[in-house]
Amino acid sequence: MAELTIDQALQQGVEAHKVGQLHEAKCLYKAILKVEPKHPDANHNMGVLAVSDGKVKLALPFFKTALEADPSNAQFWYSHVVALIKLKRFIDAKILLDQAKSKGIKGADFDRLEQRLNEGNKEPAIKPNHAEAYNNMGIALKEQRKLDEAIVAYNKAISIKPDYADAYYNMGNALREQCKLDEAIVAYSKVISIRPDHLDAHNNMGISLKEQCKPEEAIEAYNKAISIQPDYANAYNNMGIALKDQGKLEEAIKAYNKAILIQPDYADAHHNLSFALLATKDFGQGFIQSEWRWKVNEQDGSFLQSEKPMWNGEKNQRVLVWGEQGIGDELMFSSIIPEIYTLSLKILVKCDKRLIPLFKRSFPADIIYFSKDLPVPEDEYDFHIPMGSLPMTFRKSLDSFKKSASGFLKHDMSKTESIKAQLMHEYGKKIVGISWKTTSPIADSFNRNINLAELANALDSSNTQLLSLQYGDVSDEIEAVKRDFGIEIIQFSGVDNKNDIDGLASLVFACDQIVSSTNATVHLAGALGAKVTALLPFSPRWIWGDGSDSFWYDSVTPLKQNLYQNWGNVLERLDLNNCKHIKKES
Repeated sequence: MAELTIDQALQQGVEAHKVGQLHEAKCLYKAILKVEPKHPDANHNMGVLAVSDGKVKLALPFFKTALEADPSNAQFWYSHVVALIKLKRFIDAKILLDQAKSKGIKGADFDRLEQRLNEGNKEPAIKPNHAEAYNNMGIALKEQRKLDEAIVAYNKAISIKPDYADAYYNMGNALREQCKLDEAIVAYSKVISIRPDHLDAHNNMGISLKEQCKPEEAIEAYNKAISIQPDYANAYNNMGIALKDQGKLEEAIKAYNKAILIQPDYADAHHNLSFALLATKDFGQGFIQSEWRWKVNEQDGSFLQSEKPMWNGEKNQRVLVWGEQGIGDELMFSSIIPEIYTLSLKILVKCDKRLIPLFKRSFPADIIYFSKDLPVPEDEYDFHIPMGSLPMTFRKSLDSFKKSASGFLKHDMSKTESIKAQLMHEYGKKIVGISWKTTSPIADSFNRNINLAELANALDSSNTQLLSLQYGDVSDEIEAVKRDFGIEIIQFSGVDNKNDIDGLASLVFACDQIVSSTNATVHLAGALGAKVTALLPFSPRWIWGDGSDSFWYDSVTPLKQNLYQNWGNVLERLDLNNCKHIKKES
């Protein structure tokens, strides 16, 4: 090897291998591995030599190392599976083959290999050491999103080895992903009974309890994990989430800070801390912490790929402001566009295309708009900034929200009058616009949803007509309410509530009153300055503070649950006769 490079040695080894000079080939491969122990081809070829020499067990470590070094090589997978079949380790071979398929590895002989595997695995003998194989099979199946099959595999492992804590734990995770929380908790409890110091079982037990809306029990589980390992940052972060759900914001902040003290680069803890700080109206620190949103594992949107720098207050520049997250947040953060406009030479806005007609009517005429799903030429701007980062500069105090809180968007007045005249002609009653759910991917968004029947029964009266402002196809829900309760909720055919946001703005202004869960409809109404009662869950999003006021929108009146997950007490306090929702003049 002193006179050969690794590539030269490998080439000579392969040539010797081909002509049957196996001893020389082995010497060359070994020489390569002395210099580079994880060399994928040398390891693979050593394994092949071992198999041809009848020493199949000795081949496995070589194949394993080769795969770890180059998991995209189909031949490495193939050779490893063949060796396992030769050893009659059919379950392990099946797991490995499934893993290759789940990773999208393409192999010309994979189908034939699976047929060979099935033929040899008709009646595999179940031995005690197969428990680990079944557990591994479950892991592979879970990676392929075959959760039911994974749970079957974990149960087989447990039937062979009843005290197999890892199999119970993995089964608990699969059950939790299926939202079978009761069963997941039973599995985690079994893990803890076998291994009381299993940190992740305590932690995931807490997550499951939290998802069952049992924050106090969840906190107890997190505390058990922390008692075992005091520097368990993940448990502190999850405890902060549970405390926030209880409305204990200051305690939540302490928990998040503890997680960050232990693990300073813990993006999720920083991001969660931002929500709690903003809810307490600590806007200076809150919006700084919010910048960690781009580093969390599950972020809402992708950061703009651009060679141009982020805007940081530079004046008289061409700035691209680009939307992120959902349409409700784009509406909310767009309130700052006029302020950055006054500082800049030119403003470009990249947003959901449904918002462009509304923005064009509402903001300065020389702003240039681009659809969110289209690229913007980089020679058009000098700096860029995501909308959610604008508050870091423009919303540092509670007073700063007053600049736009009275409303900043303009509806099409002629369209509004036409809709209102049509509604009055057809129904002759007070029109109450309603919206009751969100499709937001943000965690726990389901807590914001209200059952339509429950809302309709609370609002129904002889002198009112309910009008749907809900986006998406909700015909089945509306028909069910009419069938079961005799309450008619109209859907205005002239406006597509999901795709025609400009039309929806006019429909909002045509209503006499609006009652909505906290979704994009509330943001649209608030941005227009239309009066709306926003129905908030017990632990609302940070944009509603503690749920007692609305600093983003003057025209929004929050009405928050006083009991966790109980809309009854909210709807009992909702009195349309006393809600003087007179819209401001346009």
